[in-house]
Amino acid sequence: MADGLEKRTVQVNGTPMAYVEHGEGEPLICIHGGGPGASGISNYRRNVEPLAAGGRRVIVPDLPGYGDSPSQPTAEAIYDGFADNILGLMDALGIEKASFIGNSLGGGTTISLALRHPHRVNRMILMGPGGGYSLSPHPTEGLLRMLHFYEGEGPTREKLDKVLDLLVFDRSMITPDLVEERYKACIRPDTMANPPLRGRGANPKDDLWRQALNELQHRTLILWGREDRVLSFDNALVFLKSMPNAELHVFPKTGHWVQWERADQFNDMVNDFLDRA
Repeated sequence: MADGLEKRTVQVNGTPMAYVEHGEGEPLICIHGGGPGASGISNYRRNVEPLAAGGRRVIVPDLPGYGDSPSQPTAEAIYDGFADNILGLMDALGIEKASFIGNSLGGGTTISLALRHPHRVNRMILMGPGGGYSLSPHPTEGLLRMLHFYEGEGPTREKLDKVLDLLVFDRSMITPDLVEERYKACIRPDTMANPPLRGRGANPKDDLWRQALNELQHRTLILWGREDRVLSFDNALVFLKSMPNAELHVFPKTGHWVQWERADQFNDMVNDFLDRA
């Protein structure tokens, strides 16, 4: 595949799950967000090699319905459902415990996994994670564009471009190649038949902020773009206050994609956080 990284597949609960793996050392699993056309490598293209160079076994899966992982029926509680997929991936790869990076949907998935299987999680890096609480208008414009992407005339490059526009502060960070890559992914037949986020309504089980976050003893680094237009920055304060071993860093002039817009800072910060005694 592009980027010089080989896409692999493993059976998870009887269904193939695609992932990229690079480097050796402590496992670090990077879970992507839920926007149309997302995939592991699409989200973390700028991070895999620098994080692996820090002495880590970096594993970047495609969640079901994204990238090269076939779509599955959507779970009632979306974060719990995807967390079960990640747990199955860990079992299939023989990984007892890992650190995690989670962006948006991937952040909520990471929190769900830590809440239900705390012994399988080492440290967490959460970038604009889902499942929080905000005093700002909700759903945001960015989230609405994602949730309604498959409605009406269905996917178009123009609609996708408008979604990606709200992921970043600096529009020049979105290249035509990225738009085309994600467009081809979001119109895959099995994804079109069962889009992962289609028709997602309010579900109390997805309100992770209501759950026992105070019991999470994992060292956690929360990263947020101040200009995030998908999940507004004030969500961060609820997580920060609720999680006893969490710290927060806010990036100015940055949107929902911290790992993309601030790749060099992000890679250095994550490596430093994971290396700390």
